[in-house]
Parts: sequence; C-alpha cells; structure tokens
Amino acid sequence: MRTTARLAAPAPTLEQLAPEGTDFTADPYPVYAALRERGPVHRVHVPGTGGVWLVLGRDEVRAALTDPRLCNDIRHSATWKSDGGNAIGLNMLQTDAPHHTRLRRLVAREFTAGRVEAMRPRVRQIADGLLDALPAAGTADLVAGYALPLPLTVICELLGVPSSDQPLFHTWSTELVAPSSPAAAGAAAADMSAYFAALVAAKADDPGPDLMTALVLASAEEDGLSPEELLGMAFLLLVAGHETTVNLISSGVLALLRHPGQLAALRADPRLIDGAVEEMLRYDGPVTAAAFRHAAEPVEIAGVRIPAGDSVMLSLAAASRDPGHFPEPDRFDIRRSAQGHLAFGHGIHHCLGAPLARLEGRIAVETLLRRLPDLALAIAPESVERRPGAMLRGVSALPVRWSRRLPA
Repeated sequence: MRTTARLAAPAPTLEQLAPEGTDFTADPYPVYAALRERGPVHRVHVPGTGGVWLVLGRDEVRAALTDPRLCNDIRHSATWKSDGGNAIGLNMLQTDAPHHTRLRRLVAREFTAGRVEAMRPRVRQIADGLLDALPAAGTADLVAGYALPLPLTVICELLGVPSSDQPLFHTWSTELVAPSSPAAAGAAAADMSAYFAALVAAKADDPGPDLMTALVLASAEEDGLSPEELLGMAFLLLVAGHETTVNLISSGVLALLRHPGQLAALRADPRLIDGAVEEMLRYDGPVTAAAFRHAAEPVEIAGVRIPAGDSVMLSLAAASRDPGHFPEPDRFDIRRSAQGHLAFGHGIHHCLGAPLARLEGRIAVETLLRRLPDLALAIAPESVERRPGAMLRGVSALPVRWSRRLPA
C-alpha cells in the first residue's frame, strides 16, 4: 500500500530512536533492525542535513543505488543554496551520468587489477615497517600506530604527496568527514583546495610517476579534467582512499578480537583471509551510508512516495545485515558467504578503489596476526570509542597489547 509523505511533524534522529540504555554511535544495528521490521523506508532527521528518507532493506538500497531519478548532484535538493565556493565538491561522488562517466573514465585506468596487484610488495613493506616501529612488547593504539598510517602512506605515495605533508591531509580529511563545526570544515576545505592547487602546479612543472601527474596530464587531453575537476578528483581520491580503509582495518581487527573463536580459526588457516575481509566489510563496514541521493522527480520506494527535491539516505550498513539475505546477520562468521554485501556500494558509483582497499585490508590483517601472535585488546570491548559522523563508521582508538613481536 502506498504511503503518502507527511512532513509536518519533525522527524526523530536515529539517536532518538535507539532503545533506552543503548548508544546508537556504539551500536546502530539494533535501531536498524527495529526500523526494518516496520518497513524498509523511514523519515529521520540527520543533524546538519535535516529531514531525509532512510532506506534500510538490502533489495531496496541496491535498487535505489542504480535509480537514475535519485541523483548525487546536490543541486537536485530542494534545500540546496550554494556549494560554498570550494572546487573539491566537483568530484565523482557528487556528480551523475554523463558527467560522472567522463570523470570515472579518466581515472579508472589508474586502478586496474594489474596496477593494484603491483602495489602488493610496497603495501607489505609499509605494514612491516609500521610494526617494526612498535615496541617488541607492550601496548599501543592500533589506529594511530598502524591502521591509519598504512592506507594514508599508500594513497599519499600513489598521489605523489610528500611524506612530510601526510599529517596535514589526515587533519583536513577528518574535519571534512566528521566536522567539529561548519567554520572548521570550511577552513579545511579551503586549505586542502589551496594545497592541491599548488601540488598540481608543481606536477605540471616537474612530472613524476605518480597518479597526480597522470591526472594533470589527463587534464590536457580532449574532454579532459578542468582545473576545478582536477582538484575535486584529488580530494576524493585522498579522502576516500584512506579514511574508509582505516575503518576497515580497525573495525575488522576489533571484530576478530571480540570473537576469539573466529580469530583462532584465521590464525590456524590464513587462507581464510579473503573471506574474513569480506565478512568484516559486511558485519561492520567502514561506510555507514552512501552519499546522499536527491530525488530529481517523485520516486516510490517500497510503497513510500518520496517527493521531488527530498534527500535520501541509503544505509549500506543496514542493508548488509538484512536477514533476508544474510542468515543470522548479527553473527560474525569469517566462513560465511558474505558476497552480496553493499559495503562498497553498487552501480556506477561502486567504489573505484575497492580492489586497493581489499588488498590493504588483507595485507594489514594477515601481517598483524602473523607478527603479533598474542595480540589482544588492552581495554574492555565496550570501552572502545567510535568515531562520530553520519556517513563513516570506525573507532577513534584501538588500544591493544602483545608480549612478543615476530620478525618480518
């Protein structure tokens, strides 16, 4: 039966929908499950964004990700006023076909399976180097000492960013994905845009073997990247290229440490690593929701009519725990068939860097478990703090301990 959209009453936030005594940021899945039992589409309020339509069912999310009436371009939103004047908004994540098609074609050739596989030795070298820098025994924050610097180093090297500038990039990207205030987010966007503009100019004068040089050269091709698009592409590659993988590694390791039977199985048979990473992505993936879609015309999802101009939030996290597709979805099982999860999205906006993220995740976890054979949490699992933010899911810090470190 069709539901008529009624927007007079203010919509609740997901935090307000959490059962009494629970913390939505720490564990959003009970809220998703309770809402899904009432239907796959709900009106909720997202702080900083406003009222949106939340889609939870796996089939409904997957279909919506390919619906051309649901656009990534924010100019289709009834509330859109300005892009803030920042060129970093001109990227693949916030555009639609045919513009998106052209942008993706210009960068996809740099992420072929062969090129990603060729990075395996360097990723292993980085992982081993980070573990070498840890004490032979003791405690440390696995996020700061390992899960963060590994993908950050990889993407900065890929883009040709000097290692001395890497901390700046993480500070900027963290502010952009989880703003402490609108002013701080605007300052971070402006600083990052200025940095990339200077880097583009440097690569034009002194080309190198890196991805940024390739993008600069692509801008000179017919129908190539405009200066604004070049900045937007660099921004997207940097932020998406490390923020999500940090969360994959840290949340994945946390899931293993909270499930000792699964950890023991993976230690006993390292060949399970590929399936383990897919289960990590399904069980507690790094991206909570896809980029907001905006209805270019009225759209009906599961009997709910969404007016033109309304924004839609497609929950990848809820979809990947839909019991209609994943039996016992709240059970972490590295031997399950996790294929069909939506951690990397679906359709034309499916994550371009998914092969690289998988490679980094596999190497990071297998290297960690091989070299720290008695790795364990240094605090109670319920004390692990989650990163704030509506779109990404990860941990702020992951204190761990070990008594010995094996050689590389």
